[in-house]
Amino acid sequence: MYNVGDKVVYPMHGAGVIDSIEEKEILGEKQSYYILKMPGEVKVMVPILKAEQQGIRNVIDKTEAEKVINVLEQDETEMEKNWNKRYRENMDKMKSGNIYEIADVVRNLSFKQKEKGLSTGEKKMLHNAKQILVSELVLAEHATQDEVEELVDNKINTSFAMFKTDTNLEISTENIVNKFIPFDGNTSSNS
Repeated sequence: MYNVGDKVVYPMHGAGVIDSIEEKEILGEKQSYYILKMPGEVKVMVPILKAEQQGIRNVIDKTEAEKVINVLEQDETEMEKNWNKRYRENMDKMKSGNIYEIADVVRNLSFKQKEKGLSTGEKKMLHNAKQILVSELVLAEHATQDEVEELVDNKINTSFAMFKTDTNLEISTENIVNKFIPFDGNTSSNS
């Protein structure tokens, strides 16, 4: 059982604080609910009896937060090539509520976005995963949202630069021009 003021994570919504515990009658049934104050002044009601079943857990501590940030500093893990299967795998990771899995999704999709771009669905997923990750790190690190977003972006940019070297991603523009547009000095179109 959690108490008012406890910092908890509600999977797919992020981290928040238990604002109050209230008894409500819904559809003729009285139950006690945690009233969670989530980022963006959103309030969520979660039945106390189903909180564990719905994945409510305590926010990680500062030591765990450092381990999560380490995930962002690593190379991407192998992802499915088919975007539909990749989307489902990433959605499962997010639904798990496991902060390490969510950090993995953020890093992997961020890398993919930098390399090739993302579909609209994956862009939205990256945005949601990043919000969930940041919301928990804000509470764990006792930092502002801007500070944590900057930290996450910096870690991803640094690891991307480290693991995705220029030789893997870029082809010299001179080679592209020579390969596709032969310049032999002759501008006539006598072919």
